[in-house]
Parts: sequence; structure tokens; C-alpha cells
Amino acid sequence: MEAKKYTMIWAIVNKGYADAVMAAARSAGAKGGTIINARGTGNLDIQKVLGFVIEPEKDVVLIITEQANSTEILRAINMQAGLTRDARGIAFAIPVDDVAGGSV
Repeated sequence: MEAKKYTMIWAIVNKGYADAVMAAARSAGAKGGTIINARGTGNLDIQKVLGFVIEPEKDVVLIITEQANSTEILRAINMQAGLTRDARGIAFAIPVDDVAGGSV
């Protein structure tokens, strides 16, 4: 039996937008996620280029999903909470070598 391949999606958004990320992710097939409160450090030069102030308080959403679903989930998160939205979010995926426990 071939083992499934998994991906962990990280979405970092302004505080208060984690629910929007999860709603978008669920609409694309994610089953759930974990939300972590965090604080970022903005770079003033980047703020000038992007044209908006980087909010220091962040929500980090972690989602483990089958690799085959990750592109669709990332696309949905970007549409709902990407850099051009109020959430000012960035999302990326990294491979996961093993998963134990829970239902992914």
C-alpha cells in the first residue's frame, strides 16, 4: 500500500482574520487547522514598497492536508485573505514527512 503524501500549509494574516482563512480553506477541502497568535516585525522599507503598514499582531493558521489538495487550498486562502485583502496574508506550503494520529 502506497503511503499518502502530506503538506503543511502556513497562512500568516493580520490578527482577527484566521476565521476567514479557515473558511476559505474548508471551502477547498481542508478538514481543520490550528490557529496560533503571533507578533511580526515589520520592515519599514517593505512597507513603503507595498504601500501599507504591516500590522504587528498576527494569526498563524497551520493546516495539514494531503498534498493533492494543497494547491487548491492555497489558492482559496489567497483569494480570501491574501496580500491584496484586508488580512494582508501570505500563505505557503512545506512537505510533511510523516503524520501520526488524528484524521488528516
